[in-house]
Amino acid sequence: MSSYDLLIRNGTLVTSTGELQADIAITGEHIAAIAPSLSDDAQIELDASNLHIFPGLIDAHVHFNEPGRSEWEGFASGTRALAAGGTCTFFDMPLNAHPPTTDGASFDLKYAAALASSLVDFAFWGGLVPGNLSELDELAERGVIGLKAFMSNSGIDDFSSVDDLTLYEGMAKAAHLGLLVAVHAENDQITSALAKRAQAEGRTGIRDYLASRPVIAELEAIERAILFAQETGCRLHIVHVSTGRGVSLVAEARQRGIDVSCETCPHYLVLTEEDVERLGAVAKCAPPLRSANEQEALWHHIAAGTLPIVATDHSPSPGYMKDHANFFQVWGGISGCQHLLQLLLTNGWQDRHLSLSTIAALTAEHVAQRFQLTARKGRIAPGLDADLVLVDLKESITVRPDDLFYRHQHSPYVGKRLRGRIIRTLVRGHTVFADGVCATEPVGQLVKATR
Repeated sequence: MSSYDLLIRNGTLVTSTGELQADIAITGEHIAAIAPSLSDDAQIELDASNLHIFPGLIDAHVHFNEPGRSEWEGFASGTRALAAGGTCTFFDMPLNAHPPTTDGASFDLKYAAALASSLVDFAFWGGLVPGNLSELDELAERGVIGLKAFMSNSGIDDFSSVDDLTLYEGMAKAAHLGLLVAVHAENDQITSALAKRAQAEGRTGIRDYLASRPVIAELEAIERAILFAQETGCRLHIVHVSTGRGVSLVAEARQRGIDVSCETCPHYLVLTEEDVERLGAVAKCAPPLRSANEQEALWHHIAAGTLPIVATDHSPSPGYMKDHANFFQVWGGISGCQHLLQLLLTNGWQDRHLSLSTIAALTAEHVAQRFQLTARKGRIAPGLDADLVLVDLKESITVRPDDLFYRHQHSPYVGKRLRGRIIRTLVRGHTVFADGVCATEPVGQLVKATR
């Protein structure tokens, strides 16, 4: 009888301390052993010579819009894209589903939809909105990864932004429940007034939109959220920080003992405001893309270890929502979850000599640590889920629309040459992507934090 179910031989493992050539043995859905030249046999053996093996990515920020808006993107198409890009776990945001995930019943609907269609493992953000404080217990009981609140207009009619009292009381309740709160941090009074003024004056172009969401709107909201977290004792996470100064505010707060973290997105690391003018609606997002100087500041924080998480904020939409003469009316979301790892390999490892270990930490280990998933996810280690990505770093790909697994095949990265080819993705030992083809049977399971 074979000792293991699967043996992956001769790969170069990317760990938090460096790179190691070793074999990986898998029994059931977990890593059973790691060592150079394991002598045991297995039912199936894979040769990973000349390949690097990364821990399965964890994308902490996607919008898959199901149930209710699967014509934008659903779990089936969205998780195929994740699998093709090496992501083994995702956290789905609450707002684009209809109904949004703001109580126990809406969580149950989303869970059923994901279980039926997801190729990879998943967790759900619950919503923090005006009027649902009494429902937060239901979300906590079901195992949400945290609560998401908008400090500015969400763009979704049935997911309202929080006023200061709702955010303050919600954070206090979240602290009591042991839940982390994530915020979209932009000052709504500033951004809404500037947008209204510009449109009233007939200024509706790309630069007019960019000017309506200045850096100060992000910085003020981050500072306010940090103050509320300090007063309530709530764990806080700032999503899609677009500026180096925003990251600095978070780092300074952490030095003062406040439990706050942040993430940025690949589009802030590889695109700038000039790219919005070049690409148009496909590159619109909020906060918007910034200057090259802001981008370099983000890379500096990554290198310094003060910006520990990169998540995609994948926010897809049908093409017609990107087609409007008034740029303020264009849907603000970027499709990008399929290329998270390759973007970091290209603009981080290849262009800036960022270590592979740092990239693995940004996309897996630090995410698992912050969201309390280290008992199962984030590293290549015995006893953990066998979430693995086999990558050929010698190869490159050019992003083409026909190769996108999204429901709507548009992305600002189309035409971009990216370093690394994803050869195989395994979720808990199940191959969900290999040689350009996704699996057909969903194997994704709900993942809950260890609290």
